Amino acid sequence: MAEAAGPAGGSGEADGTGVADGPGRIEGFLDLDLDRATRRGAPEAVLCDAKSAEQVREIARTYARLHAEGREGLGPVLFTRADEARAGAILEALPDASHDPSARFLAWPAAPPAPSGGLVIVACAGTSDLPVAREAELTARHLGRPTTLIADIGIAGLHRLQRCLPELREAACVIVAAGMDGALPTVIAGQIPAPVVALPTSVGYGVAAGGQAALMTMLSACAPGIGVVNIDNGYGAGHLAAQIARWAPAPAE
Repeated sequence: MAEAAGPAGGSGEADGTGVADGPGRIEGFLDLDLDRATRRGAPEAVLCDAKSAEQVREIARTYARLHAEGREGLGPVLFTRADEARAGAILEALPDASHDPSARFLAWPAAPPAPSGGLVIVACAGTSDLPVAREAELTARHLGRPTTLIADIGIAGLHRLQRCLPELREAACVIVAAGMDGALPTVIAGQIPAPVVALPTSVGYGVAAGGQAALMTMLSACAPGIGVVNIDNGYGAGHLAAQIARWAPAPAE
């Protein structure tokens, strides 16, 4: 079994340095769930904004080392909520990772797996919702689903949504990101046969309350077939949609 590298690059049994036996374990800091893909069909992701840049760097280094040692089944490794400093730390260890700064998202390997399953469409109400919508789309894509992003079809201009309905009806699952009043998921769910993952965003003035108003609207939606994730949780929405669409037929060419 491969041994985990410590912050200084050493490896071995626990010896006071915090390093312990295990392919992805550093005592008191890190224990990568390397078998999650086998259990759940999708690997572990790394939430970066609650970790220091050095911690994120060490996680990326551990994945790079395990790959060099021939460990199989590591990817794709997704890094979410990575600001400039944390993204830079990841890219030091995994320079060939893909990086979308607007979504604060990195993936390694850079190329997503060959798409399988049904189409996941991500729709967002406005341009301000794009960073969260993009995180959702990239997550679903790197978990193996074919994806499409449709931007700026909020209910302030229903004609824009009406133009997109034929495309939305081809999806196996639709993620709908919206802030402010958060009504778009209900409108879409009433017009299409696929399940909808409602993704509230923190966009909006005053009583929008950082996404609370959108969240409450989505939770109390009258259209059936809607599941709701947490505010700004693009990763959670993308993961759920990828699971829903996993066994659906591939989109017609």
